[in-house]
Amino acid sequence: MPLISPSLLSADFGNLQRDLEMLNNSECDWYHLDVMDGVFVPNISFGFPVMQAMAKHAKKPLDVHLMIERPEKFINEVKALGAKVMNVHYEACTHLHRVVQQIKNEGMMAGVTLNPHTPVSLLEDIIGDLDLVMLMSVNPGFGGQKFIEHSLDKTRRLRELIDRTNSHALIEIDGGVNRQTGKQLVEAGADVLVAGSAVFKADDPVEEVHILKHL
Repeated sequence: MPLISPSLLSADFGNLQRDLEMLNNSECDWYHLDVMDGVFVPNISFGFPVMQAMAKHAKKPLDVHLMIERPEKFINEVKALGAKVMNVHYEACTHLHRVVQQIKNEGMMAGVTLNPHTPVSLLEDIIGDLDLVMLMSVNPGFGGQKFIEHSLDKTRRLRELIDRTNSHALIEIDGGVNRQTGKQLVEAGADVLVAGSAVFKADDPVEEVHILKHL
């Protein structure tokens, strides 16, 4: 049974408290917060003041995904939110091992995210230090994109790497996740599904979370 982490990038920003309370009453496990800086990705989403407001109403753990340059600058701020997971991009960290250790030292789960073009083999020397690996199954920066089919094979290769190295890292998938792709991803070895449009554009978001949770 996968963990479900709805992406609040797809929520109604005029009614964030309402949407958070809706998720509080759903079977979702985490809340996925996508932070974009307009530099690392070609879009800007929301920053810490908005996330602080979200955190006041969130009754489930925060899964913070920093799609930004130099994410290590904000480790303390993410910790202050009470976040459970801090995800940084492999492509944005020159000294990835140091950043991972800094995140873990703050008591958070350390996650590393790979863009669609980045092979999982590059994690060979750090996989044992990671709590989570997130694979982008769309190009980061915008919600509502079409799922990249190659992500299924990439998930299988990541599962093989984790199993072979006895890593305890969870596999999280972000992008184009719905009932169909979610089922395929779970079968390929995914542990955590990030779903944005599939949840918030559903006629009944709570029921949609239930369906994804029981894939």
